[in-house]
Amino acid sequence: MIEFWKIFSIFVTSLIGFTKIAVPSATALFGFNFIKVLSITCSGAITGVILFTNISAVFFKWVHRIKVKYFKSHEHPKIFTKNNRMIIKVKKRFGLWGIAFVTPLGITIPLGAFIAERFYRDKKKVILALSVGVLFWNIAIYVLIAFFYESIKQFL
Repeated sequence: MIEFWKIFSIFVTSLIGFTKIAVPSATALFGFNFIKVLSITCSGAITGVILFTNISAVFFKWVHRIKVKYFKSHEHPKIFTKNNRMIIKVKKRFGLWGIAFVTPLGITIPLGAFIAERFYRDKKKVILALSVGVLFWNIAIYVLIAFFYESIKQFL
C-alpha cells in the first residue's frame, strides 16, 4: 500500500512540477529504477499536458464568447506594445518546439500548455510537441541524477 502512495504522489506531482520535483524525488528519494521513473513521471506529465491543453482551449473559447456577447466591437485593431512585440519575436524565432523544449524545465506544464494553445490552436501538434519535450527532459534529468547522485549526496 505504501508503494501505491509513492507512485500516486509522483504521478500527481508530475502533472505540474515535472522536472523540478517529480523526477528527482522518484529517483533520489524513492529509489525507483529508470523504467519506473520514466513510466510514472511521463504518464503524469503527459496527462497534465492533455488536461491543461484542453482546459486552455475551453478557456479561450469562453473568453471569445464573452467578448462577442458584451462588447460591440470584439475585433479591435491590434495595438503593438513592447510586450506584444517581444511575444511575437519569441513565437517566430523558436516556434512550438521551442516552447515545448522550455516548458518542462523552465516553466510549468500548465503555463506551457496555455502559451502553446494560445499561439498554436492545433491540439494534436501542441500535445505531441509538449510530450516529446517531457520525454526528452525526463531522460536527461534521470541520467544527470543517476550519474551525479553519489557526489551530490556527500554535500547534503
